[in-house]
Amino acid sequence: MSERSPAAGDVIRIATRGSQLALWQAEHVRERLVQHHPGLRVELVVMKTTGDKILDTPLAKIGGKGLFVKELEQAMLEGRADLAVHSMKDVPVELPPELHITCVLKREDPRDCLLAHGGDLASLPQGAIVGTSSLRRRSQLRALRPDLDLRDLRGNVNTRLDKLAKGEYHGIVLALAGLKRLGLDGQVSAAFPTQQMLPAIGQGIIGIECRRGDTRIQTLLAVLADADASDAIGAERALNATLQGGCQVPIAGHAIIDGDRLSLSGLVASLDGREFIRAQASGLRRDAAALGVEVGQQLLAGGARRILDALEHP
Repeated sequence: MSERSPAAGDVIRIATRGSQLALWQAEHVRERLVQHHPGLRVELVVMKTTGDKILDTPLAKIGGKGLFVKELEQAMLEGRADLAVHSMKDVPVELPPELHITCVLKREDPRDCLLAHGGDLASLPQGAIVGTSSLRRRSQLRALRPDLDLRDLRGNVNTRLDKLAKGEYHGIVLALAGLKRLGLDGQVSAAFPTQQMLPAIGQGIIGIECRRGDTRIQTLLAVLADADASDAIGAERALNATLQGGCQVPIAGHAIIDGDRLSLSGLVASLDGREFIRAQASGLRRDAAALGVEVGQQLLAGGARRILDALEHP
């Protein structure tokens, strides 16, 4: 199909979850598409995913973060939607062969943050109850504060904030990017430096998935692509693919772009926070995927496979 401007009456459909943050992300993509392509009509196809329906069980026990994207992908495969907007930290390494991530948007602040009744992590009382649904965060929190009572926390951002306000937790840990996008970052007590808590792979990046070969959609989306975020996510996801990791295991990875250079840090941790395998590599950003593989192989050589196998086969 040849490249063209959208004709009057053109409609594309975005599959999205119905949470406040997911809708913000889908609306953001819609606004930018219409801005760049006047005359284009963009409709949201709002869906409830399996991950949204099952809120009383930790993600690691019900199949991982892929549960937040499967229904959206099915809508595209069946032709009910043309694209889907995701938080890239929720997107599994392996996608259906008919689909791909066609572009990613500029990265928001990738750090994790603490919201608490009081100050920073050090200010929490002995044995404080802290909520997080992430095994990666739990491992790093246990290393920082072994005394904390870490409890599972599911639900959308407002649900989690409500639980904190009601006193069910002394503090909760969330991604700073989502709070900034929703205008809620004023409630943040402290942001964790990435050296202290390495972020999730893809954290802070919005990705757009569509059908392979759908050149009409790919052409419309090309103007939204951010080169820095693309190279960063390429390195981070190559690291994850090398480790064959999912959300059932505490894996972290974060790439920093500086000019034509890319620096990637990776981490695999035991659940009790007592053992950390770390690795780092730097090189030309054009070699992003190779750097991801290199860091993944360093982690495996340093003992990560033993930790991962123990978690997968307890």
